[in-house]
Amino acid sequence: MLPIIAFYFYYLIEETSHSNFLNLNKQGELILLQHGDRKVVKMNASLDNPKSEFITLSDSYEGQKFNSPNDGFLDKEGNLYFTDPPYGLPLKQDDPNKELDFQGVYCLLNSGKLVLLDKFTKPNGIGQSPDGSTLYVAVSDPSHAVWYQYDIVKPGKVTNKRIFYDVTPLIGKEGQQGLPDGLKINSKGYLFATGPGGIWIFNSSAKAIARIHTGQLTSNCAFSNDGKRLFMTADDYILAVDLL
Repeated sequence: MLPIIAFYFYYLIEETSHSNFLNLNKQGELILLQHGDRKVVKMNASLDNPKSEFITLSDSYEGQKFNSPNDGFLDKEGNLYFTDPPYGLPLKQDDPNKELDFQGVYCLLNSGKLVLLDKFTKPNGIGQSPDGSTLYVAVSDPSHAVWYQYDIVKPGKVTNKRIFYDVTPLIGKEGQQGLPDGLKINSKGYLFATGPGGIWIFNSSAKAIARIHTGQLTSNCAFSNDGKRLFMTADDYILAVDLL
């Protein structure tokens, strides 16, 4: 799905559900992480005639309601990996309606089973390498602003957790506005990640090979279908840059 279409759907349903992550499953159905309603849902309507009607796929872990599902991705088998920070709650971490005492990273298997992969202070962006072997998670914690990396053993099971890259020393410095947030991995395995100053571009060996300075707080990014253009959400702007 083209990023422009994703933005259209976001604004169409934002008023009622405060949705964040949007993507199409293999059946062409729109999957959403409802930041405000604290659910993982599927739109109960066609893309040609979208409506604010949803089918709940998951809304809790072990009987306790999610914090505010935020970012995710669907793997080739239709398993949904997603993060659940407290950002959608009015008082964030201290909100009285917060039921879980942690912030999780989950995998909702295509069987419907929910698996907790890990716990963080402030998990945010999440992505997978093109071959499906590596999981990346961004942590938007000013005191521990990092990207983590895992080996994916099988859907819903990860191991070998390690820090991929740490930008904590840059937080608060002039021109380095922003924290690790949304991320995407292109077909060649390069990681494009929002962070201090704009977009960071890493190779698979965790080397920062380039940066795109947006001059704004940059929250998310997405590729065009051919991978030759990068779209970015930066403060109140939607930006785009052509890639070589």
